[in-house]
Amino acid sequence: MSEPAPHRHHAIDYVELTVTDLAEAKRFYADAFGWEFNDYGPDYAGIRSPHGDSAPEVGGLRLDQEVRAGGPLVLLYSADLDRSVRAVTEAGGQVVNGPYEFPGGRRFHLTDPSGNELGVWAEQ
Repeated sequence: MSEPAPHRHHAIDYVELTVTDLAEAKRFYADAFGWEFNDYGPDYAGIRSPHGDSAPEVGGLRLDQEVRAGGPLVLLYSADLDRSVRAVTEAGGQVVNGPYEFPGGRRFHLTDPSGNELGVWAEQ
């Protein structure tokens, strides 16, 4: 079996789905598509590819009161989160949350000039 591909700087890396019932969402996606999960407490589960234990996470299910407007949250990977924050603001985007720490590293959310929200994360 081959090694998982490394994260690539500023590439689409992860898609996060907001769900209102985490257990039911996990059941649905497991039954419908064979997805497997890494549990990170009562409010979050990482989505693994249905291609075995060594497959990297490709997304997550995040528990919330309601589904976020605009659909899933697309996450980009950054090799240098602080530099990415500067690049976003210099390009005319707005940081709307963070940077903040989470169990996998650090991340922030931004809106582009059209109002689309994306996230950017880094391992440190």
